[in-house]
Amino acid sequence: MSVLKKLGTPVFYAEGEPAKIDKENYRLEVVGLIENPPRFFTFGDIEKMPFSEVNTRLTSVSGWSVRALWQGVLFKDFLKFIKIESSARYVKFESFGGYTTSVPLTELEKERVVLCYKVNGEELEPEYGGPLRMIVPQWWGYKSIKGLMRMEFMEESEPGYWENLGYPDEAPIEPGFTLDINTGVRRRIAGGEVRNF
Repeated sequence: MSVLKKLGTPVFYAEGEPAKIDKENYRLEVVGLIENPPRFFTFGDIEKMPFSEVNTRLTSVSGWSVRALWQGVLFKDFLKFIKIESSARYVKFESFGGYTTSVPLTELEKERVVLCYKVNGEELEPEYGGPLRMIVPQWWGYKSIKGLMRMEFMEESEPGYWENLGYPDEAPIEPGFTLDINTGVRRRIAGGEVRNF
């Protein structure tokens, strides 16, 4: 059981129930402005990539935040396994259930953005994004897609599920308050990646 489940971290899937995909049959499809698309990566391929740990918070626009040790492959390291075209500016992510969102490549190349498949040494449960999810700690959690199955490198951004419902496409965390799931205390945040607690 992951620390997320132990802490009772809220679970929400816009597309309904999370898809339960076993690691043996998992494939990440990469398309768009890359050399020789499409590319496919098995879970084993991803596990062989450089392993990193990022101690950071996932912060939800709905008013809560959880700190954990997110483990997997830094996105900037993942990029070394594909060759992107110079015109690529955004990456559109898609889940097994059809949820989509786009993030600028400049944000994804930041030091602490991770393709995550473990948390605090435990595998991610499907409800928390397993077998593979994104963690983009400087932006609201709706950009940290769960159940990742496809990414498309694009020249322009494309609105996803929440963006089509009025959420901003650019989603840096704004100043305000958040419920710290780790302690149960409501805390003030300054904006951007939450580093102060």
